[in-house]
Amino acid sequence: MNKNLPKWVDLGLIPLLTLALAFAVSGLVVLSIGQNPIAVVKVMIQGAFNPFGIGHTLYFTTNFIFTGLAVAVAFHAKLFNIGGEGQAGIAGVGVALIMLSFDWPNWTIALLVGTLAAMVFGAAWAAIPAYLQAKRGSHIVITTIMFNLIATAIVGYLLVGPLQAVGSLPESPSFPPAASLPTMHDILGVFGIEFDKNAPVNISFFIALVAALLVWILIWKTRLGYEMRAFGHSERAAVFAGISPMKITMVAMLISGALSGLMAVNTVQGEAERLVIGAVEGAGFIGIAVALMGRSHPVGVVLAAFLFGILTQGGAELQYELGIPPQMITVIQALIIMFTGSMENLVRVPLENIFIRAGKGAAS
Repeated sequence: MNKNLPKWVDLGLIPLLTLALAFAVSGLVVLSIGQNPIAVVKVMIQGAFNPFGIGHTLYFTTNFIFTGLAVAVAFHAKLFNIGGEGQAGIAGVGVALIMLSFDWPNWTIALLVGTLAAMVFGAAWAAIPAYLQAKRGSHIVITTIMFNLIATAIVGYLLVGPLQAVGSLPESPSFPPAASLPTMHDILGVFGIEFDKNAPVNISFFIALVAALLVWILIWKTRLGYEMRAFGHSERAAVFAGISPMKITMVAMLISGALSGLMAVNTVQGEAERLVIGAVEGAGFIGIAVALMGRSHPVGVVLAAFLFGILTQGGAELQYELGIPPQMITVIQALIIMFTGSMENLVRVPLENIFIRAGKGAAS
């Protein structure tokens, strides 16, 4: 946190102002294609929060929480893990292999084993770039990009080969019925609350919230988290204090990969109940924006993930209601990334100057 700014400004006001700037510029883009920005916002909000849309909004939010947390954990150790796509994709393979290998007695056991498989496969895929960075000096950004492509090729090969179900579609056989996870409709129905039974959001949403809590405990309440943050702030100082770069790089990336892998529980085991092409749906890259906007803090990540969930579901509604192409939502997401990341100083520097002058005025 910047010492010149109060915490509520650094973690709250600045993200809100940068977000407002991003939406203001987005409004100009919408005007340029002949659409009314106010009408567009109304359609997006209605599409994201109507009884049908909220289930999809929370489904996308779940994906973005997992990938956002994955990027955030790596950020704290000054590692730029942009391999969430590949890690989630390989985790989906692991979940599919496990789910198709046994006749599950009930969903509880299937969920526990599937969650473990997703974490192990995601962490294993992240371990290779981590090792190459720690031992060989290969840049983590380059290797994780390459491993995204390799993972995509592996999944594609498996779904038109060894794992392909009978038929022409590139997908695996359906998982056993007992492995089906409870949906939000099932969970809230126990309490007499109605929810769209066709909504894809499932119990993975609560796993994502628990993961956010555990990441907060890890980063701010454990010795390992302290070592990761110390390493991220200054590698030389961390080494002088006896912190091993090899250990921090490997552990941070393993945790990051495991978090990305958890997304497969939501998409593969929870929603599709089979492995399909494109199951990751670009969430690995959106996780980068989520972590940036959320300041790598679990609470910020959850809120940013919800925003991007709204944009994703609301964007689909824009295409249906107003005929606006889906690329427009990509533009809005890109603007949010640009303003919350590379152009943050447009807001930060003026605010710092204001608080510095206020501090000098109070001192005099």
